[in-house]
This record gives sequence, C-alpha cells and structure tokens, in this order.
Amino acid sequence: MHILLAEDDLRLGPLIVHMLGKEGHAVDWVKDGIEALDYMETTSYDLVILDWMMPRMDGVTLCRRIRMDSYSGGIIILTAKDTLNDRIHGLDAGADDYIMKPFEFTELFARIRSLSRRIAQVIQDEWIEMGSYQLLVNERSLACRDKKLGLTIREFQLIELLMRNCGKVLPRQVLIDRIWGFDTDVNSNTLDALVKQLRKKLECTTGGMRINNIRGTGYKLEVADVCSDE
Repeated sequence: MHILLAEDDLRLGPLIVHMLGKEGHAVDWVKDGIEALDYMETTSYDLVILDWMMPRMDGVTLCRRIRMDSYSGGIIILTAKDTLNDRIHGLDAGADDYIMKPFEFTELFARIRSLSRRIAQVIQDEWIEMGSYQLLVNERSLACRDKKLGLTIREFQLIELLMRNCGKVLPRQVLIDRIWGFDTDVNSNTLDALVKQLRKKLECTTGGMRINNIRGTGYKLEVADVCSDE
C-alpha cells in the first residue's frame, strides 16, 4: 500500500516509516497537517495515518478536510485521547479506525491489514439499487436522486450490510464482526457512533431511508415503499 503518515513526533515518525517499510508498504512522512494536504494534492494514497495533535492543522481537522475533498481511501487516527467522546469525534470526522498511543506495531499492522481487506471487499457489484437510492460500489458513494453522498470505508460497509438485508434486524454483534472483524475489541458504543454519523448523511436525502434502532437487539434499515413496516 502507498501510505501517507502525518506525525510530528521526530522519534516516532521515522520509526513508523521504518516498520511499515519492513511490511512492504511505501510511506511518505510529513510533520504537520498543511504539509499533508500539499502531498495529497499531487499523490494518490491508499491509506492516510494521522496523528491527532499536530501543528498548523490537527489530525481530526485534516481528516474532515480531506473527506470533504472526496478522498475515499482509508484513514487511521493515532491519538492519546481515550474518552468515548474523543473516539466519536474522530469517527464523525471521517476516520475509519483509531489507535491509542502508545501502541504496539503488531496492532498497527493488524489494523492496516483489516482495513485493506475491507477496501478490497468493497469492489464487488457495480451498484445496489433500492427505491430512489443507488449504492455505487466503485465510487463508494450513496446516490439519491440528484444527491450523492461520499462514504468512509466503514460507513460503506454498514450501509451495504443494511441494504442487502433491508427490513431485517441485524444484531449488533453481527454488524461489529462483519465491519471490524471477529478478533476486534470494538464495542457497541463504536457501532453506535458509526450509525450516528451515517444517519447524519442520510438526513440530507429525500428517499425515505432510515436506520432504526431495535432496542436490545440491533439495527434495521427501512426505505419508503421498499422495505418498511409502515
């Protein structure tokens, strides 16, 4: 994979580059958010790894900025912030995953492998059509009439699972296992944060797509005139 690393720690940055290089990845290292933006204007990256606390532009602001610029690759945030609200804030900005500092490189490698598998799994069908909605697989976006929503990798995985099972209740653990993997320590709070950010995007559409919380069980997708209890 071609990876952009944005990390201002002058000891950690070169170490991450070295260790990722040993895993066969090509890595460009920058030391602040503005420099990262400059690199992304001229180079295509499969994955971006961002430190949360950086000079000139922090990692979360940078994450939100590059998602607004239609970057659809993977984003992992490195952070020492460990509260639920911090994690939700990072996911809301468009990150696919986060790793708490200090971390073991084996965990970083595992997260990258997991994310790369999910990127590969995204490209299957060309689209999934449901009512006024089209899930465009190659673009990783959701279209509704004249509105097109860019999706993160995990948002795409979630909406794809829900659309393929429209009207059915998908248990929380099933969603977690399918999106993050069976060996993950992700809990329901992280899934709820992902659902929340996807719901915000769906609010901008007019096709009647809703993600309903089934208390004590999981989530169910409903689309007006397609798969609805109404």
